[in-house]
This record gives sequence, C-alpha cells and structure tokens, in this order.
Amino acid sequence: FYFLMIRPQQKKQKEQKAMLSNLAYGDSVMTTGGIYGKVSGLAETVVTLEIADKVRIKVSRAAIGTIINKAGAPAPKE
Repeated sequence: FYFLMIRPQQKKQKEQKAMLSNLAYGDSVMTTGGIYGKVSGLAETVVTLEIADKVRIKVSRAAIGTIINKAGAPAPKE
C-alpha cells in the first residue's frame, strides 16, 4: 500500500517544493489557474508575475504550477 499510494504522492510533493524554492527572476511560469507570466518579483510567500508589458499581478508561491522556461535557457519549441 505504501509503495502504491503514499510514496508517489510524497515524491511529487517533494518535487513541487523543490521547484518552488528554485524560482528565479525572469523564469517563465504557468500558475495552477492557467495564467502565463514572467517572474518579476519574489518574496517568501508571494510571487509577482509580469503578464504583459507593465502589467503585474501578485500570486501565492503555491499557485505556481510549472516552470515553462528558466531564465537564460533557450525557449522551448511548441
């Protein structure tokens, strides 16, 4: 039971926590709500995303779903 249910869930939580702690300025991210943006500010629990020119929103760090492109990395092909 442990290896089928609990362990995979703990592994996924650990990966999510590591991803959130490695956020950096300039990273392109997608929130769990589907908003795409670029990290323009970081605080302990709040991330400021630039979603358009001079349009910034603040979201909870936990609301970041995935990192689309790390700062300085080449853009992924769609």
